[in-house]
Amino acid sequence: MEGKKRETFSSSLAVFFATLGSAIGLGNIWRFPYITGMNGGGGFLLIYFLCILFVGIPIMISEFYIGRKTRSNAVGAFRKLNHSNFKFIGLMGVLAAFLIMFFYSSVAGWVYSYVFKSIIGEFNNITVEKSKELFNLTISHPFYPILWQFVVLLVVAIILIFGVKKGIERVTKTLMPVLFLLILIIDIRALTLDGAREGVNFLINVDFSKITRDSILIALGLAFFKLSIGMGTMITYGSYFTRENNMPATAAKVAFSDTLVSLLAGLAIFPVVFTFNMEPAAGPGLLFITIPLVFTKLPLGTVLLTLFFILTSIAATTAMISMVEVPVAYFAEEKGMERKKAVLLTTAIIFVFGVFATLSLGGSPVISNFKLFGKNIFDLFDYVSSNILLPLGGLFIAIFVGYFVKKEDLYQELGNFGLINNQRIIDVFYLIVRYVTPILVIVIFLNSLGLLG
Repeated sequence: MEGKKRETFSSSLAVFFATLGSAIGLGNIWRFPYITGMNGGGGFLLIYFLCILFVGIPIMISEFYIGRKTRSNAVGAFRKLNHSNFKFIGLMGVLAAFLIMFFYSSVAGWVYSYVFKSIIGEFNNITVEKSKELFNLTISHPFYPILWQFVVLLVVAIILIFGVKKGIERVTKTLMPVLFLLILIIDIRALTLDGAREGVNFLINVDFSKITRDSILIALGLAFFKLSIGMGTMITYGSYFTRENNMPATAAKVAFSDTLVSLLAGLAIFPVVFTFNMEPAAGPGLLFITIPLVFTKLPLGTVLLTLFFILTSIAATTAMISMVEVPVAYFAEEKGMERKKAVLLTTAIIFVFGVFATLSLGGSPVISNFKLFGKNIFDLFDYVSSNILLPLGGLFIAIFVGYFVKKEDLYQELGNFGLINNQRIIDVFYLIVRYVTPILVIVIFLNSLGLLG
């Protein structure tokens, strides 16, 4: 596979849409609104922005550097940099991508099923009790959640089989503009509601009294989960970048756009929630229970609800494409597999283990009752990947770039070999990734393990 010409994205615009598609996912629409609600709104946003600035962007740039410098997958990249001892970082990334997909594909299946449900009118005249019952059935039925999980993985597999340009690039360049259009349509309608002012205030009012150590930890975890860093995704996508791409600028644009989508999702949800006196901190049920309940009370609400779940399914699909690509690239380049076989093997593994995660939510009494460290299989995959592997992956990547990569090499690669005059930006990046980012990640990681008291 080493001698075969490697695909790349066709342009900087393609790079932006693909990378943004990786960053934007259910974290923006599923996790962001309810976590923001549970942590006090604007105060949490402030902490989140700081996490993005001092952790998210530096690690993203680091991954871009490693990927484009080596034109290789997350594991092979360290071998090509003559640092084979660090290939464990890439292997951790492959493992993290798998673990996330085991449960993420299940949630994406719920979203796909809700698109279907909204189209056939299952939410018409829905009540609170019916909405809760429908969601419980969606996640705990012994067959249907698995069927929708299979459908999601089939869609992702078909896209990835077509490759980088005809698959990843073509789909993300089409779906990202559609996502923005759909979310703006829903925002415009939501901001005309009686509860719009209260919903907006909920997002932007800063309440420092609600900023706690736990909220800081959650903000960092969300930054990792949402930006697809720490698991080799951005190394893999970076390896497909064009030589002309301005990597620091791309990282900043993606982080800004990703945060913008999160805010737009909040603006789509919270005005509706407050208009109908619902609870903004309702947990994951905010998406699957509250949203169908309140949207259908609006004029043309069923249409808006369908559009909302379509945009959510787009976000889930583009994020999954990037995460599944990590092990696909590993199998194709390190194990010499044909791309089609690598895609089929990867998605098959995800489906098999993903079924256990899905059934652990009630579909099978035996699997549901199995606990490890007090967590069912679904929650265990989520916890290990989001709270352990992603922060550790980000930490090791920051340490590697900050201490084992020559600064002159960063000037060359990040400055596009003198074509971009961004030496001061690289100096600031180097300072942050060397001294600030590792400390922040270490402190919050130790806190997540309960070692800081």
